[in-house]
Amino acid sequence: MPKVSINPIWSVTEDGTNVLQPKVLELLSLIYSEGNLAKACKKNNSSYRYSWNLIKEAEKKLNQKLLISTIGKGSELSPLASKLVWAGLRISARLSPMLETLASELETEINNVLSPSFSENLNINASHGYAVEKLINLLIDSGHSVERKYVGSREALASLASGSCEIAGFPIPSGDFENIAIKNYLKGINEKTTSFIQIAKREQGLIVNKSNPKKIYSIKDLTRKDIRFINRQPSSGTYFLLECLLNKNKIRSEEINGFQQGEYTHAAVAAFVASGMADVGLGLETPARNFDLDFIPIASERYFVAFNKETLNKNKLQKLISIIEDKEFEKTINGLPGYSFSDCGKIQKFDQVFESSS
Repeated sequence: MPKVSINPIWSVTEDGTNVLQPKVLELLSLIYSEGNLAKACKKNNSSYRYSWNLIKEAEKKLNQKLLISTIGKGSELSPLASKLVWAGLRISARLSPMLETLASELETEINNVLSPSFSENLNINASHGYAVEKLINLLIDSGHSVERKYVGSREALASLASGSCEIAGFPIPSGDFENIAIKNYLKGINEKTTSFIQIAKREQGLIVNKSNPKKIYSIKDLTRKDIRFINRQPSSGTYFLLECLLNKNKIRSEEINGFQQGEYTHAAVAAFVASGMADVGLGLETPARNFDLDFIPIASERYFVAFNKETLNKNKLQKLISIIEDKEFEKTINGLPGYSFSDCGKIQKFDQVFESSS
């Protein structure tokens, strides 16, 4: 079956003239990741002379330096080039889940036209996270068709309850906030017919710059006047967790500089901090490490996939279970910073999963 992929491409124009083409932005990103222009050229199989001329042409149009020559270090990114690179990283981090959702929808539409009998796709609505992303990718890599849609936890479970999707993915905080989250997310779920599989345990925490220069250690530090915070969108589980933490610490959201500004992914929050646009965000450890940031654990969560075992096609259910039970999936989850597969992988009923709520 055909596969659809969508990648963001952006450029910079002035008075209708393209002053920064996508290939220049791509080259700057490679210089950042590889360390210098020579290695960047090797990475994208281009000549040094061609790439150097490309940079020089862009500098002329911008009337600004993009590369700065330093004795003993070669050419480094200028402050402007660094800003452009980080803008690209934020765009990718912010849009990737949405583009994956759109690509999945288009793929299903195309396959339905090409093959009218096509109906074996597994329809998953999930709160975005690294465990469920790995699960979906492993399903696809194994030849299974998946229609994914990344949404907030409440929306994912509401879609399952209404029959709009077959599987819902969502996190539930452990400890003090578990019952509050269950009442908030699972109120429309039929406890008798819905089954759950825990696919990961994960840590939520404060994402801060390397070596934590602002000395941010707790939720209470977010109220400091010198701290700029970056939030998640209101429909996310992380936003809900933050509200719980603020209530517990008797902190009003108005006391936090940046509370109203939200990003749609954990990676976007980490990119925001790494680019210097915020001092701290609440999120997962995996993107913090990916952006070479520090991470201060605050709360633990369990991530579940939920489904109606009685109505879910047995073949589709077996596909899902076979991936989760595979040692490769366990190894993948344990390899994610801040994640663990401990006590995961079993099909359970509501009262088995949430004993304190039964």
